[in-house]
Amino acid sequence: MPSLQHHPDGRLRHLITLDGLERQEIESLLERAQQLRAVALDGRSALDALRGRTIVNLFFEPSTRTRSSFQLAARRLGAEVLNFDVAHSSSRKGESLLDTFRNLQAMGSDLFVVRVAESGVLDSLAAAANPGVSVVNAGDGRSAHPTQGLLDMLTIRQHKGADFSALTVLLVGDILHSRVARSDLPALRTLGVGQIRVCAPATLLPTDHTLDGCTQIDDFDAALEGVDVVMMLRLQRERMEEGLISSLEDYHRNYGLSPERLRRAKPDAIVTHPGPMNRGVEIDDAVADGPQSVILQQVSNGVAVRMAVMERLLYRAGANYP
Repeated sequence: MPSLQHHPDGRLRHLITLDGLERQEIESLLERAQQLRAVALDGRSALDALRGRTIVNLFFEPSTRTRSSFQLAARRLGAEVLNFDVAHSSSRKGESLLDTFRNLQAMGSDLFVVRVAESGVLDSLAAAANPGVSVVNAGDGRSAHPTQGLLDMLTIRQHKGADFSALTVLLVGDILHSRVARSDLPALRTLGVGQIRVCAPATLLPTDHTLDGCTQIDDFDAALEGVDVVMMLRLQRERMEEGLISSLEDYHRNYGLSPERLRRAKPDAIVTHPGPMNRGVEIDDAVADGPQSVILQQVSNGVAVRMAVMERLLYRAGANYP
């Protein structure tokens, strides 16, 4: 299974995208994340799987949940963590991302967690990585956010079981610009979800292969009928400036998830959201904070998933841990 993401023997080396990963590979990461969840959430416990390894958080976009989650995950595994400060870095002097990467790599770093505004940049970093150095995509432009996709799948699995074949899953919102959707959709397809529905304004739907295998339903109320999982996406407010939606009020009226609308889904349906939420726009307070919301569980699952990914990429035999 040789590829940019894999060693010649098929082992995972980088995590740039979930598109193209095999089902067994995704399920193995989810199972390990579930095993690690107790340690992930216990600040008094730590493993030594990555003792002596250095993780660099290389974030060129603002982030709260993702950056903090990766930092906690690395520390739970015993790694040293370097948080790259863009505001005081040589990138402000014109240094390229690739040169920044090469310089930090030369200092003996083992794994880079990278978030950038440009799509497709992570491939060039992975290609420039020295042997033994790994790259994890923490969000690049509108391309992918693979660990978010994995934590979303883990959350669904915890509530609906490992067999996704009977599930109906609905994605709602700005799919066109969403790197989360571009990780969730291939993961859902690979894991064999029975039906994937999408619902969004026509101006926020992609026209490429992103929606292959999906059922597009224009009416939100109809799309919600009988679904098991409702995956709400953040409406990026800059889309108003681009004229892609008429107003926040219209968007909420047509695509906002309220308790009344949620009743069209199955009684045990769960609601996810990658955050940050625009309350009162794509989701009402009563839903975000309600009994069917698993949004905070997604956040906690993020630490476990990122532990599983970094362990898979860097672990060397001999560490004393379960």
